[in-house]
Amino acid sequence: MKDKMKLLIGYDGSANADAALDDLQQAGLPATCEALLMSVAEVWLPPPSSYEVLGMVEEKAVPGVHFTYEPQLKKLGIAKESVSRAADRLRAKFPTWDISSEAGSGSPTWELLFKASQWKPDLIVVGSHGRSALGRFILGSVSQKVVTEAICSVRVARGRVEEPSPVRIVLAIDGSPGAETAVRAVAERRWPAQSEVRVVIVDDPFEPTVTGELIPGVRQAVDDAEVAFREEITKMVNDIAAQLNSATLSATGVVKEGNPKKEIVELAEEWGANCIFVGSTGFSNPLERLLIGSVASAITARAHCSVEVAREPKYAS
Repeated sequence: MKDKMKLLIGYDGSANADAALDDLQQAGLPATCEALLMSVAEVWLPPPSSYEVLGMVEEKAVPGVHFTYEPQLKKLGIAKESVSRAADRLRAKFPTWDISSEAGSGSPTWELLFKASQWKPDLIVVGSHGRSALGRFILGSVSQKVVTEAICSVRVARGRVEEPSPVRIVLAIDGSPGAETAVRAVAERRWPAQSEVRVVIVDDPFEPTVTGELIPGVRQAVDDAEVAFREEITKMVNDIAAQLNSATLSATGVVKEGNPKKEIVELAEEWGANCIFVGSTGFSNPLERLLIGSVASAITARAHCSVEVAREPKYAS
């Protein structure tokens, strides 16, 4: 991990946003981070210039003339105060971090993504709306859009207010470059002592067609291929688990069978995981961004815990 990791934290003043700040205590982040908290007031007119403010102060004395910008300025002021308090709260949790805050106006999603393109964070952190089954599935338009559109890693935080303690991590892999990025992310973090990680791969077995079942030898060939594949992926998860084992982290490999979108979420919930790490499938072009039925997006929407979607940042130089 580099000397100073950069975090861009979207903050809207909600309980979920506060939970996202608490969740950072269980994210294995380094002692030296540069964190920028950003709050966006959802107003559609730009804030007035100083000249416009002076003019509107005079207009207030004229009967029938209304102060057009007052509601927008009020929202922006609330956002500034809220994010400033959140920054103070985060400083209390991470006194060695370099923490700043700012507020803007416009679309929260696009302002956050635009800021990311300019500031170039390593990780964007957003809160998730809702913890019920329905709330987890809906996730929240801002969170889901950031997950699919960001060109760096994104952590959708469903935090719990508790002191730093051993963490349980589910690391979902599939042999892809995105999964390798997720493995590196877990390996480079600083986890509390006695933390655990389960490296999981889900085998969705191939089944021959009805016609294939009727052809002699097809069933046996499929079964043989499945046995060989199961041996290969078992070795893969065990090798990665061995790489991750350290003085503070105990790792084991797990092979499941079924639909990855379902099995990974269920494993995390049954085990009481604090976070799922999963590699992004890419999102390198607009078409891929529309495929929000992908494994990473489905896990992010359905998980009971925080989910970190790992991507290698691809910022323009």
